[in-house]
Amino acid sequence: MRAEIIGVGTELLLGQIANTNAQWISSRLATLGHSVYHHTVVGDNLKRVTDSFALAETRADLVIVTGGLGPTEDDLTLDAAQLVFDEELVEHEDSMEKIKGYYQRNQKFMSENNRKQARVFESASVFPNLEGMAPGQLVKHDDTLWVFLPGVPREMKYIMDEYVIPYLQNNYHIESQIVSEMMRFIGIGESDLETKLQSFITSQTNPTIAPLASEGEVGLRLTATGESTEKAKEKILTLKTEILAQVGKYYYGSDAITIEEKVRDLLKEKGFKIGSAESFTGGRFLERLIALPGASSVCQGGYTVYTVDMKERVLQIPKFLIKKCGTISHECAEMMALNAQANLNVDVAVSFTGVAGPDASEGHEPGTVFIGLQIGERKPEVHKFHFDGGREQVRVRAVKKAYEMIFHRLKK
Repeated sequence: MRAEIIGVGTELLLGQIANTNAQWISSRLATLGHSVYHHTVVGDNLKRVTDSFALAETRADLVIVTGGLGPTEDDLTLDAAQLVFDEELVEHEDSMEKIKGYYQRNQKFMSENNRKQARVFESASVFPNLEGMAPGQLVKHDDTLWVFLPGVPREMKYIMDEYVIPYLQNNYHIESQIVSEMMRFIGIGESDLETKLQSFITSQTNPTIAPLASEGEVGLRLTATGESTEKAKEKILTLKTEILAQVGKYYYGSDAITIEEKVRDLLKEKGFKIGSAESFTGGRFLERLIALPGASSVCQGGYTVYTVDMKERVLQIPKFLIKKCGTISHECAEMMALNAQANLNVDVAVSFTGVAGPDASEGHEPGTVFIGLQIGERKPEVHKFHFDGGREQVRVRAVKKAYEMIFHRLKK
């Protein structure tokens, strides 16, 4: 079925909350073989909600609406749908008793507007909401199947999993299944990746290929349809193997894995311990690693040495080196990595020194970063970068670049 997901709520348009409901529902529908053609977000205005519903009915076989089912005046979802359906809304007795029971048990006064949450269409299949107040409901109008769900993610997911998904599985047999895999690459830009895979992209049919850039890395979404999930997965695997033959050295994993998790796994495989010496990143590199389960098996610890005095006293960076080269230098980054490795007794040590901004320092412009890396008894390496963006972006990009460096070295 052609599906559309509509989120109702001005708070979504103001950016006060993210529309995670649409993302989650799309993922669930994809596993059933239903294609989502449109995501729509509309504010709490009766005419605009009504117009959105009327448009959706002209282009979708399935419309799932989240939000706007509450007790207040700006909860307008069912009022708008009533204008489109021209069908009566009635009070659902079981839902109303549930709402009354909540207020009685908690010894609270129930205002009359709470009855609004128990309204359903006369022809609706009603889905109890054990996580909240307003029930979900399913309505068939003309050739379109409508589903109305609460906007609270916990409530929406409960009703979807308990009622809506089983209903779709039982009543709508899908001839083909959709499978997607997100391949993740680091150390190569989106344009470069697309150029190297141009022959695959221009000839794509099934599976399809979609490059997606994110901070410091690139994703490649492969989507295939097949008579069964297994057949679709076979198509994905065939294309994935061909892609890896071209750009496999940049690939670190698929779907939910992060580069930090991949580095953790490589450290485990090799039996390595890692430590850090951080200046302007303020311990962020280590924090990203320690946040992961199993970090204690690979992470020894680290230093946050922000000032010149701390670099000298804690990391024993020689005064003459700092006087000659400065703290923001190739030489200082190298010594920070070497001393961190020795003091922490680790196999891998990474160091950060630079200028996050907004002001210049030691003659270096904001965004200037030196990252040092010492692995085992190899010759230490230091790389200089210049990252664009504000203070926060520079820090984020420096940490991501360090994980990229470590990944590529450990993979070898």
